[in-house]
Amino acid sequence: MIRKYSDLKGIESFEDRFKYLQLFGQVGRDTFGFERFLNQIFYKTPEWKKVRQEVILRDAACDLAIQGREIQGRFIVIHHMNPITKEDILERSDLLLNPEYLICCSDMTHKAIHYGNQDLLIRDPVIRRPNDTSPWRV
Repeated sequence: MIRKYSDLKGIESFEDRFKYLQLFGQVGRDTFGFERFLNQIFYKTPEWKKVRQEVILRDAACDLAIQGREIQGRFIVIHHMNPITKEDILERSDLLLNPEYLICCSDMTHKAIHYGNQDLLIRDPVIRRPNDTSPWRV
């Protein structure tokens, strides 16, 4: 299945967007093995920096492009919605730089997507109501 930004935008809730993107990876499992230097070089290229900025602007620096979920701090991850391979980098495949396959997310959301762990997600704050913490008032 090829994940697309245009499909993701049709999904309303943050949790459902997360489920659409979830990869169920394994901690410590290498994506590139000994060729890891390839993606590290790629992420320093002018073409990546340009498309990264475009995606941040398009998504208004919001986690999974959900308004009201602005990413705090200066560290914003641009997630490849479809895992890239060394061949994608070497051949400059469309998955690499096409904004249709990229999404803005926080570092914790990015980790949750890759490891399939919903517990890593930042939750919406609980809306407090009068007496909701009092065990004898209803």
